Amino acid sequence: MNSNKKNIRVGTGAGFSDDRIEPAADLALNGNLDYLVFECLAERTIARENLTKLKNPELGYTPYLIERFEAVLPACIKNNIRIVTNMGAANPVGAAKAIRRIAQDMGYGNLPIAVVNGDDVTEIIRNNPQLPLMENSEPVEAIIPHMASANVYLGADVIRDGLNTGAPIVITGRVADPSLFLGTMLHGLNWSYDDYPKLAIGTTAGHLMECAAQVTGGCFIDPGKKDCLDPVNIGFPFADISQDGSLTIGKLDNSGGRLDVMTCKEQILYEMHDPKNYITPDCILDISDIEFHQEALNRVKVTGSKARPRTTTYKVVVGYHDGYIGEGEVGYAGPNALARAKLAEQIVRDRLKSRGFSYPEIRVDYIGISSLHGAGVDRPEPYEVRMRFSARSSNRKAALAVGFEVRTLHVNGPSGGGGGSNSIREVLAVKSILIPRHMVKPFVTIEGNL
Repeated sequence: MNSNKKNIRVGTGAGFSDDRIEPAADLALNGNLDYLVFECLAERTIARENLTKLKNPELGYTPYLIERFEAVLPACIKNNIRIVTNMGAANPVGAAKAIRRIAQDMGYGNLPIAVVNGDDVTEIIRNNPQLPLMENSEPVEAIIPHMASANVYLGADVIRDGLNTGAPIVITGRVADPSLFLGTMLHGLNWSYDDYPKLAIGTTAGHLMECAAQVTGGCFIDPGKKDCLDPVNIGFPFADISQDGSLTIGKLDNSGGRLDVMTCKEQILYEMHDPKNYITPDCILDISDIEFHQEALNRVKVTGSKARPRTTTYKVVVGYHDGYIGEGEVGYAGPNALARAKLAEQIVRDRLKSRGFSYPEIRVDYIGISSLHGAGVDRPEPYEVRMRFSARSSNRKAALAVGFEVRTLHVNGPSGGGGGSNSIREVLAVKSILIPRHMVKPFVTIEGNL
């Protein structure tokens, strides 16, 4: 059931799992949208949600799913806006059932939802331990015993298929970020999945919008150097795309932030390892000749993207258990604060060693001095400093000892220490592999009745 419009408008509802909710509600109410896309999965999110699902099989979707749908569903239903999201995370079917319960409680009765399945390739990876890791070319076999999840980055074709069912909502697990947006264009504009000039435009639009406020002034702001209006209420972007492939990025004029050539130039390079060879499941994007033209306030026309045929493989992110990180923090203030913090570090190191603990990795930061760019040479002596001591270990007891020893500094010296904290967390690491496309069989199911 493809649409065949001449133009569509696609809005961004979220750029990560903990993003603000109000800008999406504003777009749904006032944006004149055809589609609203929520991009809410980082690399480690599915591994984390798999652990949640193990504790409760009904969960495993992103934590703010219910709040987001409660905020936007009335306007989306009223304005006939279709929703696409990867908030399904490790449990898209569970997420669809939760949304249906929300809709029922809000008085919308039976709300059918298209669910994209097939991104979970854990068993495929278990059965192919010879596949090499991209990071070091070693077989994935080495981390299979510790594997928490393995999810493939699906493409825009399966989003199109979900929308083709006619369901007002399409929910997925792992799908490449730009593909969520491109899929709405394949459906809404009836583009061919082999029309690479169009795929270039759609992928560019998706990449510009996938992180929401990053293109409308959020990460752009630097007071006095790069300012924007009303940073408290930054609006999220939308894209106007025509059937012939013209693209304009915009935002609501009454929302905060800014959207111009400068913000678009910064965002287009975000997470792009090679501007001539940006590999997605749908195409290989080339933005080396891209141009941005300011058409009006908060409206930027985008031209010049190119694309080559998609690769014969999908990328898979494997999440696995990699021990624990123990951490402790303590603050010092006043004259000689840095020297006292350095002595505190040495005391913790010596205490841990004397207790028989060793660690493959230790990191110590003096927050405000060295945590981002190293110690430096000619930096002025700080009046206050916070020492953060963290260490990684496969031994939970060793990880716990780190925060314990930092906490003991409060009464065991050096002088003036306070405001301490300690924690331990399980490490969910990620590595990547490539698998042949023919091994992956994505499919769409429907929760509810169409």
